[in-house]
Amino acid sequence: MNKTDLLLHGWDHCIDREDWYPPLRDVLKDMTEEEASWRPEGAAANTIRENLEHLLFYKERLLKRLTGEETEYPDGVTNDDTFRPETSGEASWDAVFSRLEKVHAAIRQEIASLSDGDWENRTPGKPLDLWVKALTLHDAYHTGQIVLLRKLRGSWPARRSFE
Repeated sequence: MNKTDLLLHGWDHCIDREDWYPPLRDVLKDMTEEEASWRPEGAAANTIRENLEHLLFYKERLLKRLTGEETEYPDGVTNDDTFRPETSGEASWDAVFSRLEKVHAAIRQEIASLSDGDWENRTPGKPLDLWVKALTLHDAYHTGQIVLLRKLRGSWPARRSFE
Protein backbone atom coordinates (compact mmCIF):
# COMPACT_ATOMS: atom_id res chain seq x y z
CA MET A 1 0.00 0.00 0.00
CA ASN A 2 1.49 3.35 -0.98
CA LYS A 3 1.28 6.52 1.13
CA THR A 4 -1.70 7.94 -0.76
CA ASP A 5 -3.70 4.72 -0.36
CA LEU A 6 -2.82 4.55 3.34
CA LEU A 7 -3.97 8.14 3.89
CA LEU A 8 -7.18 7.50 1.94
CA HIS A 9 -7.85 4.43 4.07
CA GLY A 10 -7.72 6.53 7.23
CA TRP A 11 -9.62 9.41 5.67
CA ASP A 12 -12.50 7.17 4.58
CA HIS A 13 -12.89 5.84 8.11
CA CYS A 14 -13.42 9.33 9.52
CA ILE A 15 -16.88 9.76 8.07
CA ASP A 16 -17.94 6.72 6.04
CA ARG A 17 -16.49 3.45 7.32
CA GLU A 18 -16.63 1.59 10.60
CA ASP A 19 -13.31 0.91 12.34
CA TRP A 20 -12.26 1.06 15.99
CA TYR A 21 -14.71 3.92 16.28
CA PRO A 22 -17.98 4.59 14.46
CA PRO A 23 -17.90 6.84 11.39
CA LEU A 24 -19.09 10.38 11.96
CA ARG A 25 -22.01 9.97 9.54
CA ASP A 26 -23.41 7.15 11.72
CA VAL A 27 -22.80 9.13 14.92
CA LEU A 28 -24.78 12.11 13.57
CA LYS A 29 -27.54 10.13 11.83
CA ASP A 30 -31.03 11.54 12.48
CA MET A 31 -29.69 14.10 14.96
CA THR A 32 -31.75 17.22 15.53
CA GLU A 33 -30.54 20.75 16.20
CA GLU A 34 -31.86 20.40 19.75
CA GLU A 35 -29.71 17.34 20.42
CA ALA A 36 -26.71 18.86 18.66
CA SER A 37 -26.98 21.97 20.86
CA TRP A 38 -27.38 20.11 24.16
CA ARG A 39 -24.73 20.70 26.82
CA PRO A 40 -24.48 18.61 30.00
CA GLU A 41 -25.67 20.70 32.93
CA GLY A 42 -22.83 22.33 34.81
CA ALA A 43 -20.27 20.77 32.50
CA ALA A 44 -17.48 22.63 30.79
CA ALA A 45 -18.01 20.74 27.55
CA ASN A 46 -18.55 21.68 23.95
CA THR A 47 -21.84 20.71 22.35
CA ILE A 48 -22.02 18.33 19.40
CA ARG A 49 -22.75 21.32 17.17
CA GLU A 50 -19.68 23.14 18.47
CA ASN A 51 -17.53 20.06 17.86
CA LEU A 52 -18.83 19.84 14.31
CA GLU A 53 -18.09 23.53 13.66
CA HIS A 54 -14.56 22.94 14.96
CA LEU A 55 -14.07 19.92 12.69
CA LEU A 56 -15.36 21.90 9.73
CA PHE A 57 -12.96 24.79 10.40
CA TYR A 58 -9.94 22.49 10.30
CA LYS A 59 -11.21 20.51 7.30
CA GLU A 60 -11.67 23.74 5.35
CA ARG A 61 -8.12 24.78 6.30
CA LEU A 62 -6.73 21.44 5.13
CA LEU A 63 -8.58 21.74 1.83
CA LYS A 64 -7.08 25.19 1.32
CA ARG A 65 -3.66 23.79 2.19
CA LEU A 66 -4.09 20.94 -0.31
CA THR A 67 -5.11 23.35 -3.06
CA GLY A 68 -2.37 25.88 -2.26
CA GLU A 69 -4.74 28.63 -1.11
CA GLU A 70 -3.62 28.98 2.51
CA THR A 71 -0.89 27.87 4.84
CA GLU A 72 -1.07 30.33 7.74
CA TYR A 73 -3.52 30.32 10.64
CA PRO A 74 -6.07 33.15 10.21
CA ASP A 75 -5.17 36.32 12.13
CA GLY A 76 -7.20 36.92 15.25
CA VAL A 77 -8.78 33.45 15.30
CA THR A 78 -8.12 31.25 18.33
CA ASN A 79 -8.77 27.54 18.62
CA ASP A 80 -11.66 28.35 20.99
CA ASP A 81 -13.22 30.54 18.28
CA THR A 82 -13.49 27.53 15.97
CA PHE A 83 -16.13 25.91 18.21
CA ARG A 84 -18.61 28.80 17.86
CA PRO A 85 -21.51 28.30 15.44
CA GLU A 86 -22.12 31.17 13.06
CA THR A 87 -25.89 30.55 12.95
CA SER A 88 -28.45 28.34 14.68
CA GLY A 89 -31.64 26.48 13.88
CA GLU A 90 -32.56 23.17 12.25
CA ALA A 91 -31.82 24.34 8.70
CA SER A 92 -28.46 25.68 9.82
CA TRP A 93 -27.62 22.38 11.54
CA ASP A 94 -28.42 20.43 8.38
CA ALA A 95 -26.34 22.88 6.31
CA VAL A 96 -23.31 22.50 8.59
CA PHE A 97 -23.25 18.72 8.23
CA SER A 98 -23.85 18.99 4.49
CA ARG A 99 -20.94 21.43 4.21
CA LEU A 100 -18.74 19.10 6.26
CA GLU A 101 -19.57 16.17 3.95
CA LYS A 102 -18.74 18.25 0.86
CA VAL A 103 -15.43 19.48 2.26
CA HIS A 104 -14.53 15.96 3.40
CA ALA A 105 -15.26 14.62 -0.11
CA ALA A 106 -13.24 17.42 -1.73
CA ILE A 107 -10.28 16.62 0.53
CA ARG A 108 -10.58 12.96 -0.40
CA GLN A 109 -10.45 13.90 -4.07
CA GLU A 110 -7.32 16.00 -3.48
CA ILE A 111 -5.64 13.19 -1.51
CA ALA A 112 -6.44 10.68 -4.27
CA SER A 113 -4.87 12.95 -6.89
CA LEU A 114 -1.46 12.97 -5.18
CA SER A 115 1.35 10.47 -5.64
CA ASP A 116 3.89 9.56 -2.98
CA GLY A 117 6.38 12.14 -4.27
CA ASP A 118 3.83 14.95 -3.92
CA TRP A 119 3.53 14.66 -0.15
CA GLU A 120 6.87 16.16 0.87
CA ASN A 121 7.34 19.86 1.63
CA ARG A 122 4.21 21.20 -0.02
CA THR A 123 3.47 23.47 2.93
CA PRO A 124 5.56 25.28 5.54
CA GLY A 125 5.96 23.64 8.90
CA LYS A 126 5.58 19.97 8.09
CA PRO A 127 4.95 17.72 5.09
CA LEU A 128 1.41 17.61 3.76
CA ASP A 129 0.93 13.92 4.60
CA LEU A 130 1.40 14.72 8.28
CA TRP A 131 -1.37 17.35 8.08
CA VAL A 132 -3.73 14.74 6.60
CA LYS A 133 -2.77 12.13 9.21
CA ALA A 134 -3.17 14.65 12.03
CA LEU A 135 -6.63 15.66 10.85
CA THR A 136 -7.68 12.01 10.57
CA LEU A 137 -6.73 11.51 14.23
CA HIS A 138 -8.41 14.82 15.10
CA ASP A 139 -11.67 13.57 13.54
CA ALA A 140 -11.47 10.32 15.53
CA TYR A 141 -10.90 12.25 18.77
CA HIS A 142 -13.88 14.56 18.28
CA THR A 143 -16.09 11.72 17.05
CA GLY A 144 -15.39 10.06 20.41
CA GLN A 145 -16.38 13.26 22.21
CA ILE A 146 -19.63 13.38 20.24
CA VAL A 147 -20.40 9.74 21.12
CA LEU A 148 -19.77 10.51 24.79
CA LEU A 149 -22.16 13.49 24.64
CA ARG A 150 -24.81 11.29 23.04
CA LYS A 151 -24.31 8.67 25.76
CA LEU A 152 -24.67 11.32 28.48
CA ARG A 153 -27.90 12.48 26.83
CA GLY A 154 -29.16 8.89 26.57
CA SER A 155 -29.31 8.83 22.77
CA TRP A 156 -26.46 6.40 22.12
CA PRO A 157 -26.33 2.78 23.30
CA ALA A 158 -24.01 1.96 26.17
CA ARG A 159 -22.81 -1.00 24.12
CA ARG A 160 -23.08 -1.55 20.40
CA SER A 161 -22.02 -4.21 17.96
CA PHE A 162 -20.02 -3.08 14.95
CA GLU A 163 -18.83 -6.34 13.45
